[in-house]
Amino acid sequence: MFKNPFSFDGRIRRTEYGLSYLIYIIVGLPFDLYYDNTYDPSLTVSIIFLIILIPLLWFIIAQGAKRCHDRGNSGWFQIIPFYIFWMIFADSDNGENEYGSNPKGIGNHGFIDEIGRKDY
Repeated sequence: MFKNPFSFDGRIRRTEYGLSYLIYIIVGLPFDLYYDNTYDPSLTVSIIFLIILIPLLWFIIAQGAKRCHDRGNSGWFQIIPFYIFWMIFADSDNGENEYGSNPKGIGNHGFIDEIGRKDY
C-alpha cells in the first residue's frame, strides 16, 4: 500500500484511496481552522501552509487519478462533481485494463495460466 503515492501511473484500491483522503483531511484541517478563525494570518503561517499544501494537493490528485484508472477511466474523471463517491464505493474493474493489473489480483492472469486448462 502507498507505493509511489505521488505518481499518476497505475491503479489503487478503494481502501488506499479512502486512507489517502483521510490523510488529506487530517493534514489540511488545522490550517483550514486557523484561516477560518484569523482575520489577518501571519506571513510565516501562510508560507508554511503553501509549502505543505502543494505536495498535499499533488498527493490527493495523483491518488484520485490512480483510483479513476482502477475504474477504467481517465484521471480527469475526478473533476466531475460527486464522482468522489463513485471512487470510494464502486468496485474496481476485474482483470487488467490499459492502466495496469487489478490491485486485488482478481482476473489477473496471463498466458502461463492458460496452459493445461480445458475450456469447452
